[in-house]
Amino acid sequence: MKKKSMFTPEIVQKLSRFRTPFYYYDVGLLRETLETLCQAAEQYDVNVHYALKANAEPHLLSIIREYGLGADCVSGNEIQRALEVGFPPEAIVFAGVGKTDLEIEHALEADIFCLNVESLQELQVIAELARLKDRIASVALRINPNVEAGTHEYITTGREEDKFGIPWKDVPAAVELLQQTPHLRFLGIHFHIGSQITDLNVFKRLCLRVNDIQRWFRQQGLPVLHLNLGGGLGIDYDDPDAHPIPDFASYFQIFDRYLERRADQTLHFELGRSVVGQCGALITRVLYVKQGVERRYAIVDAGMTELIRPALYGAYHQIDNLTAEAGRKSFTYDVVGPVCESSDFLGKDVSLAEVRRGDLLAIRSAGAYAAVMASQYNLRDPAGVVFSDML
Repeated sequence: MKKKSMFTPEIVQKLSRFRTPFYYYDVGLLRETLETLCQAAEQYDVNVHYALKANAEPHLLSIIREYGLGADCVSGNEIQRALEVGFPPEAIVFAGVGKTDLEIEHALEADIFCLNVESLQELQVIAELARLKDRIASVALRINPNVEAGTHEYITTGREEDKFGIPWKDVPAAVELLQQTPHLRFLGIHFHIGSQITDLNVFKRLCLRVNDIQRWFRQQGLPVLHLNLGGGLGIDYDDPDAHPIPDFASYFQIFDRYLERRADQTLHFELGRSVVGQCGALITRVLYVKQGVERRYAIVDAGMTELIRPALYGAYHQIDNLTAEAGRKSFTYDVVGPVCESSDFLGKDVSLAEVRRGDLLAIRSAGAYAAVMASQYNLRDPAGVVFSDML
């Protein structure tokens, strides 16, 4: 089956009129992804909360909400954004290792579904703030399962010494506090072991560990009505046109097969990158082409301020020359930005049809963790935003 690019000649012609750099979102692909996700979620009877940290663009959030997903938030502002675009409070969960008192109070006042608690001290603070407001806080304990995700060091979150989650040694004290505090309502347990996980066997190992933990909770007289398995499903950065939509069915099937799920138990997942990652691209224009001693540089008007993943993680993004006519020879380039840092690059040793001043390049798979991580370092102007349904 021939791969289909999201950049047809007609789309490229329309995009060439916009000032660069800008983020381009293929809304049609987003809807196809959501339809596939919802079909798989229905098949396996699971609930999905979209992780706003991946992309919080209001237009995209409104579309995601249309498909019935909940919202996974990690800050008070993300909760506010979710409420503003119409996510109901009962579909919002609040995670994050460093919740401030004001953020917790905001969550209590908004009466959201659940706060995912990441430390014993945080649970104590939530209990006290709920008491002062005469409210009952619905909580899930985020437990550190000590499962290696096999992904980048900076996006691994479930090992024993990671900053996230309650270490097992503190869980008995947390359970004791739950049992003694009338202003806390225990809903269940929460796990999240990392991001951009492409080996599904990692999730099998998570299931086996969760089974042990669930049994322990039942022994303490605390039934786990809601089980939140986090997210982490990766996307294909190497060939986005070959795999524009992740295999959600195989992902959920792992949990269906290996997780000991009770009949009265609700499963929750928090997916972000896999929902929006492939529908977005960073569009940039070539400013200059420079030949070094051994390397050839394509200097463009986007950089680490618009997409920090290559500089921060050494992450790979496919780069396409959108405006090169057929017949140009290919050369190898370092695609670099204008920011005054040597780490400001979008790709190294990239094979592209001969790059010329004015060419339009697409940095692919930039729908997640691009715009939300942008900065204005060097006092750069914010990048624009273009949606396919508004062209």
